Amino acid sequence: MDLRPSTDREGLRRMGAQDIRETFVIADLFQPGLVSMTYVEVDRAVVGGATPLDAPLPLPTDRRLAAQYFCERREVGVFNIGGAGWIELDGQRHDLDRHDSLYVGRGVREVVFGSASPTDPARFYFVSYPAHAAYPSRRVRKDEAKVIHAGDPKTANQRVIRQAIRPGIVETCQLVMGFTELAPGNVWNTMPPHTHGRRSEIYMYFDAAPARVMHIMGEPSEPRTVFMDDGEAVFSPSWSMHSGVGTSDYRFVWSMGGENLDFDDMDHLTLADLR
Repeated sequence: MDLRPSTDREGLRRMGAQDIRETFVIADLFQPGLVSMTYVEVDRAVVGGATPLDAPLPLPTDRRLAAQYFCERREVGVFNIGGAGWIELDGQRHDLDRHDSLYVGRGVREVVFGSASPTDPARFYFVSYPAHAAYPSRRVRKDEAKVIHAGDPKTANQRVIRQAIRPGIVETCQLVMGFTELAPGNVWNTMPPHTHGRRSEIYMYFDAAPARVMHIMGEPSEPRTVFMDDGEAVFSPSWSMHSGVGTSDYRFVWSMGGENLDFDDMDHLTLADLR
């Protein structure tokens, strides 16, 4: 398991482009036949990917978690960006098609990832946070998510937000998760951007290639940028804004952890706030 230490505002100001990538960007999430995990000290998140081929892949624990099994004190949100697959939770199988989600509650001892076909494998992206209580695991199909239409073609940010793991659909301790689809010809995922001082947020961009996405982060008075490739994630501390613009339309999974589960709990910025 890789480790990403927390970074303050002053630390980001001193970083060059490669430093920003090495600190905030999580690459190589979807390695065939492997489970990849990164421990992010910000809100103690774990970000990972699993791409099972012929053999199923168990979710391992790690010494950094000091736990007998991964979900001993954690909850997990999983999102499938690949072919059809399945996840077994203590022997109970949940089939996940592309764009389906699964919430895994605290206390599940065994999590196993599998693909329906090794030639078109599932690509499971997962984010985990510490959990203070055990809530039931639940699969959420794409069409079961809450749908919000946002943006406008005039500002190149027309998009559909699908909230899958959220209050009213799945009960969680602190995890909120879903994905956003940009309409064809639209490139901004949000502008003006926002922050939310009560939680951090992680974006994972996908369905972008061969396009790239320029992710904007940092303080509004001193924005920093990093170019993202398909299947890469980037995390934002609570003090950092987060926005992005692509060379074409794309999708991204967003996930949040912290003290507030309200999706609309945002500190909105204006274009005049940006420097």
